[in-house]
Amino acid sequence: MLIDARDLHKSYMTAEGSVPVLSGVSLTLGAGETLALTGESGSGKSTLLHLIAALDQPDRGEVRLGGTSLTGQTDRQRAEMRRKSVGLVFQQFNLVPSLTVAQNLAFQARLAGRLDSAWLDRLTGQLGLSGMTDRYPEQLSGGQQQRVAIGRALAARPPVLLADEPTGNLDEATADTVLALILELVTETGAGLLLVTHSDRLAGRLSRRLHLRQGHIA
Repeated sequence: MLIDARDLHKSYMTAEGSVPVLSGVSLTLGAGETLALTGESGSGKSTLLHLIAALDQPDRGEVRLGGTSLTGQTDRQRAEMRRKSVGLVFQQFNLVPSLTVAQNLAFQARLAGRLDSAWLDRLTGQLGLSGMTDRYPEQLSGGQQQRVAIGRALAARPPVLLADEPTGNLDEATADTVLALILELVTETGAGLLLVTHSDRLAGRLSRRLHLRQGHIA
């Protein structure tokens, strides 16, 4: 099991007091599985993704990545786990503006110590970026930047790919193309995919679906 999240609870403090965001959420994801996480804005989708990605910690409950519990790990240990086990794709592309396409693509793999030039070349071609490797992010369209972000996340061949509204800034046709690329590459690498999306249409293309409503699995 790549992801095993059990009974997750998370609240945040506001001026009005503690506001619960997740209340006892559990999910699992195996190798090669694709899981869509849907729900209204504020239902806790991104919070759940951040807990699974070791970007935040639950108030209660446990997340296990590849059989390893994140409970009790230091910030440094969680960062190391994230570098080696998780690929992240966000709605905001989060590319490094001072790096070229080629350098952005290689960035995560270098951090993980798993840069494979042959795989990176193949990935670049499959993403339709072969003629753009010397360009900078500002010279690319939104769809092209998202392809670079996907390539960066998959360059180290992580067992888990987490995508938070990765097509939210794209038009429908480009969104369909980007999701097709994600699914094709996930199939090729054998990774598990957890995709947060507000789109029922896109969610329907994945093998499983969970719906969050007010911090609970509906």
